[in-house]
Formats: sequence, C-alpha cells, structure tokens
Amino acid sequence: MAKSDKRVKITLECTECKERNYITMKSKINDRERLEMKKYCSHERRHTLHKETR
Repeated sequence: MAKSDKRVKITLECTECKERNYITMKSKINDRERLEMKKYCSHERRHTLHKETR
C-alpha cells in the first residue's frame, strides 16, 4: 500500500544555534500549527527549543 499524504516530513531547527538537527513526521490534519519541542542540541550540548521549519 502507498503511504498516506496525511503525514508529512518536517525538519526541526534549534532556536539558539539555528542548526537543523532533527527530521520527524507529523499529521497535517491533527497538527495545523508549527511544532515546537525541547530536544537535545549537540552543538549547544544541552536541551533547547526546536521549531518546525518550512
């Protein structure tokens, strides 16, 4: 079966060092806003806020 178009790949970017560290999936239908998560940044060596990029 083909993958659904309802889930899309997104890239998460660190708000402090501006590095794009993570790639994940999200649902277009359930999550309309941009995703924000606290994730570990290897460049900053601590947990920072990561936001979805376009």
